[in-house]
Amino acid sequence: MATRTVTIASSVGLHARPAALFVEAASSSGLDVEIAKPGEDPVDATSILGVMALGAKYGEEVVLTADGDGADETLDELVALLSRDLDAE
Repeated sequence: MATRTVTIASSVGLHARPAALFVEAASSSGLDVEIAKPGEDPVDATSILGVMALGAKYGEEVVLTADGDGADETLDELVALLSRDLDAE
């Protein structure tokens, strides 16, 4: 299982548009991807409700995990996505 930690760069956190873009990217990978705040239970990264309920705010760290072929590449792409201010784009 591959794991990455990333700091949320979107000014509104992982809410609304940034969450939708993240969920879309996680879903398109075809892998089992989870996201969690450190020390909290992970949620399915392909669930918009789960991701938004996580309540990840700007500047907070989240931990991504994925399992399967291409997990490292998928997580690298998701980290790159969350490292950008998606609201400013």
